[in-house]
Amino acid sequence: MQRYQECPQVLREFLSYHENIKGQSRKTVAEYYLDLRMFLRFVKLMRDEMPYDTPLDTISIKDIDLNFVGSISSTEVFDFLSYLANDRVSRESDADDPGIGSAARARKLSAIKSFFHYLNVSSKQIANDPVKDIEFPRIRKSLPKYLTLEESKALLRSVSGPNQTRDFAILMIFLNCGIRRSELVGLNLTDIYEDRLRVVGKGNKERIVYMGTSCRKAIDNYLVERNKIVLSDNRALFGSRDKNRISVSAVHRLVKKHLLEAGLDATQFSAHKLRHTAATLMLSNGVDLKTLQEVLGHENLNTTQIYTHIESTELKIAAEANPLSKLKI
Repeated sequence: MQRYQECPQVLREFLSYHENIKGQSRKTVAEYYLDLRMFLRFVKLMRDEMPYDTPLDTISIKDIDLNFVGSISSTEVFDFLSYLANDRVSRESDADDPGIGSAARARKLSAIKSFFHYLNVSSKQIANDPVKDIEFPRIRKSLPKYLTLEESKALLRSVSGPNQTRDFAILMIFLNCGIRRSELVGLNLTDIYEDRLRVVGKGNKERIVYMGTSCRKAIDNYLVERNKIVLSDNRALFGSRDKNRISVSAVHRLVKKHLLEAGLDATQFSAHKLRHTAATLMLSNGVDLKTLQEVLGHENLNTTQIYTHIESTELKIAAEANPLSKLKI
């Protein structure tokens, strides 16, 4: 936990618990750290009666101890959420129109809830949990963007260049298997089986994802080239030009590149949207929701249910059944 040496012991123990006991990824733990650091800095700002516009990154939390954390009230949490909604200036927002969105506020509240649950329930260091009954901000649910079948085909046909077989295999895996970008980057040569992939998802949870014949063929074509090169991490399935394991940012760039080459709007689509595309194509072609949940690696079925709003044959039939649907105007 050297990278968190600037934070107080009580917070460091929480981060260590989630990384080493709960098995959460370093990225998730780092996000917990940043969100909780901001929260604790804000509480110090208010308690020490500093000017409200004092930059939070100038406030040290190294001296915060268990007594300080245990004395935090639900009112102080509400004050923090109000600050986020009305006064916090994010990198994306205009300084003249401050405040961050409900999704970002919900993530920070989730970190705070996890922190106090750990202190109250898991480690029993405090008697009361001030955030137990605080509700999450209402998040506006929007439908995920996805490529149509014809757009997907156009994207695949557009692939060319020196890394053609590699990029084609990557796009085929996204569009056929619906895995996450981080999951693709983490694939090793030993994760490829006859008709399936072994994928390590969020929280280091493993799952098996089956692939179609065309996806397997694309991987086989790429393996002819892959077996001729040596990478710094030679376990990796996909490598980069500098002979390292391909990075998340490199995958992001190559997807954007091929979207542009296919004549598609690269500002509207990304590697994550290819995951949405795979899910939508599966659902609209007869895959049931529970199976789709397992394919995508969703812990909660509610996360998967957003795709039911995209393609529903029954809803189309219902609309056509309305006699006004065939009214000649």
